[in-house]
Amino acid sequence: MKKQYAVFGLGSFGESVAVTLQSLGCEVVAVDNHMERIEEIANKVSYAMKANVGDPEVIRSVGARNLDGVVVATADDMEASVMATLVSKELGVPYVLAKAKTELHAKVLQKIGADAVIFPEMEMGARVAKNLVAANFTDWITLSDDYSIIETMIPKSWVGRSLQDLDVRKNYGVNVVGTKLGEDVEVNPDPAKPLESGTVMILVGHNEDLERIK
Repeated sequence: MKKQYAVFGLGSFGESVAVTLQSLGCEVVAVDNHMERIEEIANKVSYAMKANVGDPEVIRSVGARNLDGVVVATADDMEASVMATLVSKELGVPYVLAKAKTELHAKVLQKIGADAVIFPEMEMGARVAKNLVAANFTDWITLSDDYSIIETMIPKSWVGRSLQDLDVRKNYGVNVVGTKLGEDVEVNPDPAKPLESGTVMILVGHNEDLERIK
């Protein structure tokens, strides 16, 4: 059975979440109070409706009790954001992710039961900044203040050598969790297989150790 989600608020973040969930095989109900946004997304999700996302009756009408999750993507209207989150949890939605605009907004959302609160613009800004500083990394995902996951092109001196030979964990203090070559992705790659030119490694470890890979 397909997972079912509702996305309340169709700004750039909400629209992206809704369309991506649909592309991943989920059934998505998208709700916004701007008709132009509804018309734009109508053919990209299971169902799109123009309504006030802060109206409890609207939230009930989308069958919130049967949903696997709700994404409250409206942040500019704090009242609507709080109401959509509160009613969704009261109706028993197992997972509610809400977008916050300020720290106060985030604290309120957490207090009323949001399972996760995010600041997408802030988080993306931090990610872009880290990628700019660590120019040798193709991507950087923060796990905590001290640990991250990165994608980085293998050094030229590693081409033709195996992970077993390089002993990355011992020599660099990081773990190789996967490799990418073009469209091919390998999780737990063969440690005895020679690395090819153009291979991207997916590494996890302490930030200081990851920096040393450069």
